[in-house]
Amino acid sequence: RFFQQYHNTFAPLNFSDYEAISRCQREVPEYFNFASDVLDKWSQIEKERKGPSNPALWWINGKGDEMKWSFEELGFLSQKVANVLSGPCGLQRGDRVLVILPRIPEWWLLNVACMRTGVIIIPGTTQLTAQDICYRLLASKAKCIITTDVLAPAVDSVASKCQFLKTKLIVSESSRAEWLNFSSLL
Repeated sequence: RFFQQYHNTFAPLNFSDYEAISRCQREVPEYFNFASDVLDKWSQIEKERKGPSNPALWWINGKGDEMKWSFEELGFLSQKVANVLSGPCGLQRGDRVLVILPRIPEWWLLNVACMRTGVIIIPGTTQLTAQDICYRLLASKAKCIITTDVLAPAVDSVASKCQFLKTKLIVSESSRAEWLNFSSLL
C-alpha cells in the first residue's frame, strides 16, 4: 500500500517518459544525486508515516546474523561515512577510491557515501592479488583504498609504488599501523 500511495514520486521512467524528455516536454534535472534525490526523499516519507517501515537494507550473512536499516538509518549512516571520506580521508568530488570489500553492510554505506560526495568508487573483488591491486591503484590514480585486514598486507606490499595513494582505510575491529580505522572514525 505504501508504494502504491507514492508510486508517481519514485516510479521509474517508462518509454513515454523518455519520449517526453527527447521532445523537451519533460525536464531532465541538471544535477541528480541518488543519495539526496531518492534515498533522502524515502527517508522523509518514512518519517512522515510515523510507524514501522520496511527495511531499506536487510543484510544476512552465511551464519544467519542480520542487520536491518530503515531509509532514515541508511541515510544518516551514509552521511556519517561521507563525512569520514571528506574529512579524515581528505577526498573531494572527482577523487577516486578503490573499495575492496566483501558484500558487508559497510560496502553499501560506502557506495551511497561516494554518491553523496561525488567521489568515484572503484569496486574490486576480494580475490585480487597484490599485483592486481597495484595495477588498479596506478591505472585509476586512486587517492584512497578501503579494504579489510585480510587484504591490508597485500596493499602494504605495493603502496610505495603507488604515488597517488594518500589514504588507507581499514574496515576491521583491529587497528593497523599507517591505516585509518573505519569503525573508530564512524
